[in-house]
Amino acid sequence: MRFALMTEPQQGMGYEDQLALVRVAERSGFEAFFRSDHYASFPGPGDVETTDAWAVLAGLARETTTITLGTLVSPVTFRHPGNFVKLVTTVDHMAGGRLEVGVGAGWNDDDHVRLGLPFPPIDERADLLEDQLAILHGLWTEDEGWSYDGHQVRVEGGQLNPRPVDLPGRPRSNGRARPRIITGGQGSPRALRIAVRWADEFNLSSSSPKVARAKMVELDEVCRSGGREPSTLARSAMVGVLVGRDAAEVERRTAELRGVLGMAGDTDPAWLAERRARWSFGTPDEARATVQRYAEAGIERIMLQDFLPFDYAMVELMAEELIGRV
Repeated sequence: MRFALMTEPQQGMGYEDQLALVRVAERSGFEAFFRSDHYASFPGPGDVETTDAWAVLAGLARETTTITLGTLVSPVTFRHPGNFVKLVTTVDHMAGGRLEVGVGAGWNDDDHVRLGLPFPPIDERADLLEDQLAILHGLWTEDEGWSYDGHQVRVEGGQLNPRPVDLPGRPRSNGRARPRIITGGQGSPRALRIAVRWADEFNLSSSSPKVARAKMVELDEVCRSGGREPSTLARSAMVGVLVGRDAAEVERRTAELRGVLGMAGDTDPAWLAERRARWSFGTPDEARATVQRYAEAGIERIMLQDFLPFDYAMVELMAEELIGRV
């Protein structure tokens, strides 16, 4: 199993906080650092500071050296697809090619309405996402002068200079390299079709190992019906995480998590049981057992979704007890 650290900086993390965290992740052996792309603050207090994901990644690109960086995921509603491809390519060069790109249709209206950003119905957002994915592929790998007439966006005489960083191992088309593209969600039929058509990796979110197993079977079927060999589409899962060296440390961190989520004093056992069923939760042995169930379901990479991002000791513990041990 491969491991990435995934964080939710809209919980009040400024740039320096995120830099400190990614440096811990880099020296601890995580292969990648992904952050969410939200403007509203949640879960927990709704009035803490938030940052722009791509501005932060540009900074992290210059202040790290080995760890892969990316978003999980960037809503298509935040940035026009033409602006987005230029922005991502710029950060790719700043990172020396250490970039992966997670994109999605967006889901949180609070991210939009508070800043005056349009938030159209899901069908329109999904249409725009397909335009964005077509433009990423086209401007990265098609010949200069490429044109596209999509759902909502047209490109005439396409031109992008520079192209993405050319590194061995990157996806290629027409002899040109590009960043890996990640799409995902909870596995709706359209999300699976979009992944099969455009993505290098499908990321399943907020699902148990049991659900993951069923969704990977569905994904295989969509691949075959779409003429794609299933093994060419990588599979990952965004999995909540809370780990302690022993039961006492797990209990302490669980109390801290409840506080962060605005649930201090709430001892509802159902809340805890629901997370234990799908999170990498508990002592190291328990956390590894959950990861193993995801591996058996067909998941190749776990994005450990950390809701205690200021607890650097837990990040180090995750690396020590999970990386290379599942």
